[in-house]
Amino acid sequence: MLNVGVLGAGHLGKIHLKLLQQSKKYNLVGFYDPMEENAKKVAEEFGYKAFNNISELIKNVDVVDIVTPTLSHFDCAKEAITAGKHIFVEKPITKTIEQADILLELIKKHKVKGQVGHVERFNPAFTAVKNKINSPMFIEGHRLAEFNPRGTDVPVVLDLMIHDIDIILSIVNSKVTHVSASGVSVISDTPDIANARIEFENGCVANLTASRISLKNMRKTRFFQKDAYIAVDFFEKATEVVRMKDAPENPGDFDMILQNAEGIKKQIYFENPKVEANNAILDELETFADAINNNTTPIVSLKQGTEALRVAHRIINDF
Repeated sequence: MLNVGVLGAGHLGKIHLKLLQQSKKYNLVGFYDPMEENAKKVAEEFGYKAFNNISELIKNVDVVDIVTPTLSHFDCAKEAITAGKHIFVEKPITKTIEQADILLELIKKHKVKGQVGHVERFNPAFTAVKNKINSPMFIEGHRLAEFNPRGTDVPVVLDLMIHDIDIILSIVNSKVTHVSASGVSVISDTPDIANARIEFENGCVANLTASRISLKNMRKTRFFQKDAYIAVDFFEKATEVVRMKDAPENPGDFDMILQNAEGIKKQIYFENPKVEANNAILDELETFADAINNNTTPIVSLKQGTEALRVAHRIINDF
């Protein structure tokens, strides 16, 4: 078992603490939170050991799980990596690309592993269909959330849209050639609503919308590719796959047949991939443990987290 410590005991930090304590792949050593009152409360309520400072925690673990506000990711990760510890860091990897690039150099130098918490990669709806998504040419995503003060220290692109950016970059094996975007600040100092059009070298286009002041929650992405339409509902954990194939010579009474102007007939049929229930946060943490133990590349590497951040900043800079 890997000895692990958590930096940050806020809303998400407490979830990580609970799951790490349950995991058979980690031994939870304790946590550090700079807010003394909160640290004391969490330690008393759940029985986790509270460390007095970051350095003391880092010294006692193999893996540092960084669940702090984005602005502190870089400093926490740098100290942990320099001490020779593996790091799991919540998304976005850092606030700036320059900081992320420094971390990439540091993990090479100190020969440790790092993973970024892009948890939607482990969403069961996505994992159920990701192998069916093949060279999509148009992608449309909507990620809408009711207002929550957490996360408003960064633009909605870094808070919400970056999930979809990471998903798309993991699917589209092509270079981003052009980005155009618009954003509006409504209640925060940074944009709360954003729309972005991302164009790829292979001709694929992704249109993403994110809002953190919506009246309802929505996390849906649709992939359009040759002869198929695939929809992923990350919020409801549901999928929809619609395919087309050459129509049979003698279709059945209930077969759905389309005929184009040239007389070519296609049959529409539906697939229902099984969505296996899981805990996506536990899965991302445990697959990181597997990557460390087996000396393999983490599913969401620091390099991938950096590329998602790079595209996010291209979007922000286009506002």
